[in-house]
Amino acid sequence: MDFFFLSTGFLMVILGLVGSFLPVLPGPPTGWIGLLLLHLTKGIPDNWNFLWMTLAIALLATLLDYTLPALSTKKFGGTKKGVWGSGIGLGIGLFFGPVGIVFGPFLGAFLGELTGAHKEVSKALKAAIGSFVGFLFSTALKAVISVVFFWYFIHIFWTHRKVFFSQLF
Repeated sequence: MDFFFLSTGFLMVILGLVGSFLPVLPGPPTGWIGLLLLHLTKGIPDNWNFLWMTLAIALLATLLDYTLPALSTKKFGGTKKGVWGSGIGLGIGLFFGPVGIVFGPFLGAFLGELTGAHKEVSKALKAAIGSFVGFLFSTALKAVISVVFFWYFIHIFWTHRKVFFSQLF
């Protein structure tokens, strides 16, 4: 059973890395599941403080992933219509793969601003750029967290490999 947990956990941290860039998979929560599976093996001592802390980080990153494009739209001078457009654009963009995820919030914020108070293209474009900046920042944040989770998985396993393999065989 330990080998199953170890191999599935490794697969989950790899999928967490991939999920940082593909919106179909929630990157940090998927990587956290890999850390949890590693800690469920008999060769790794329980460290529930570490698991709770990394869970909180994974959930916070997921929350920021969905809110940063809208918040940065507002920070760049967008109105409520631009913020709503950014969110709607993200939702619609999910159906168009990675290109839709990147450009959906941008186009949504831009169109929301054009139909709202900012009828000027330059102001609407500035709000749309804010949405794009938020998207880039949240993607980078997810990637960094997923890389750290992957590193911790490898480090924890490597530190306890002798105990793990002695119990396995």
